[in-house]
Amino acid sequence: MNRPLRHIAIFCGLLMLALLIRTNWLQYAKSEELATHEHNRRVKIAQFSTPRGDIIVGGKAITGSKVVEGTDFKYQRTFKQGPMYAPVTGYASQAQGMSLLEKTYDSILSGQDERFAFRHAKDILTGKERRGGDVVTTIVPKAQEAAYKDLTELDARGAVVALEPSTGKVLAMVSTPSYDPSVFAGNSFKEGDKFQALIGEKSKPLANRPLRETFPPGSTFKILTAAAALEHGVIDDVDAPTDAVSPYPLPLSTKKISSEAGDAACNKASLKVAMQFSCNNVFLDAALKVGDQGMRETAEKFGFNEDVYSEAFGDMLATKSLYPDKLDKPGTALTGMGQGSLTSTPMQMAMVTAALANNGKLMQPYIVDSLRGPDLSTLEEHEPQLMSEAVSEETAKKIQEMMEFTAKEGSAKRALIDGVTVGGKTGTAQRGNDVTKEVPYGWFVSYGKKADGQSVAVAVFIDPTAMDISRSDISGGGLGGPIARNVMKAVLGK
Repeated sequence: MNRPLRHIAIFCGLLMLALLIRTNWLQYAKSEELATHEHNRRVKIAQFSTPRGDIIVGGKAITGSKVVEGTDFKYQRTFKQGPMYAPVTGYASQAQGMSLLEKTYDSILSGQDERFAFRHAKDILTGKERRGGDVVTTIVPKAQEAAYKDLTELDARGAVVALEPSTGKVLAMVSTPSYDPSVFAGNSFKEGDKFQALIGEKSKPLANRPLRETFPPGSTFKILTAAAALEHGVIDDVDAPTDAVSPYPLPLSTKKISSEAGDAACNKASLKVAMQFSCNNVFLDAALKVGDQGMRETAEKFGFNEDVYSEAFGDMLATKSLYPDKLDKPGTALTGMGQGSLTSTPMQMAMVTAALANNGKLMQPYIVDSLRGPDLSTLEEHEPQLMSEAVSEETAKKIQEMMEFTAKEGSAKRALIDGVTVGGKTGTAQRGNDVTKEVPYGWFVSYGKKADGQSVAVAVFIDPTAMDISRSDISGGGLGGPIARNVMKAVLGK
């Protein structure tokens, strides 16, 4: 054989060897990944070949399945009260894929979980159709309904999160404006157009504001600033006057910051009075004295700067709430009143409130109570987990005292409920460099406790951009207080 032919033969042999190696690699090493890949059409056909299990709220299914004709997919997902529960369920679309609980627990809902193997074999022998298992949530229907109704009536972009402080259960999680997952659950061109239209809407109905959008928390963050000041010994007596003057001179700056309540009410006010009237000067001064390292340390104990939801939420992983590193003195002071470069999700502020209401213990938030099989047998049951000892019980009780005083005598009165101990804090957060052009955000955090120990913590966030409302009427207490009150009443049966 001459030399050129020999080279060609060797080259062809190497190509055949590479092909054999690649084929074996795909068949053995990559087979599982390819078989379960979300873009593998066979995977989608299997997902929709049988009725999906249901997502359960308050003992009732808020999802379903219907038979469809003329397609490889035998069943299509349906949703009850879709817009209200969309931030919880997510969507399960034959064309657009899945999100949130529908995606995280797809193996359970589609019946393909390995724990169902014996049952599937039995069903084949008996001729029964395969059915998926159910995901049982912690959501309280009346609380979800109250939050959704109030936010939609305001015509606001916003979010509400309600937690059970002692366990971390998510009792309500609402985002507005929302969307109906049923309108694009199939795979038609029309449904695809509807999904694209939702993506393009300026109001961002597909956004999950409770978990995946961050905003400056404004004066609601003052409850954490107060906790940091007490924990680090900057303030010992919440009733003693401070030396924080009003208007407060921002360090390294010619700017002076006043408060809505007025300089006379806030000048050298005690921490308790400062909470009552939301005096900026006292909290600016407290954050500056605690320092950026101490403030960040306390914030992180409440969950800032951490992916704190990965285990409990799965695909419902929240965007990090950030307390920045290496702040200068002006930046540190501004975080004391919830401004500057500080950002938070509504879920994070609900966690801060819940931890303080729970005497300083921060519980891991979770939204799935249990998983069950097609025969309603329990596969898994969630156990509450302590995330951290955010602050001491002594500090938490002092914050409770101030928040309850603020609800009775201060700016959080609109959250009061007869027969319930209520603590609250309002917040109005400026955004953008030119505060005269951008309307502020409204915030409200509160907790309610009954004599029997039942409790709930709520965070309300409102973006009034699209609302027909004057700038002077935008306040966390005025807009968010009644919503928080109604949600707490729904949970506590009042």
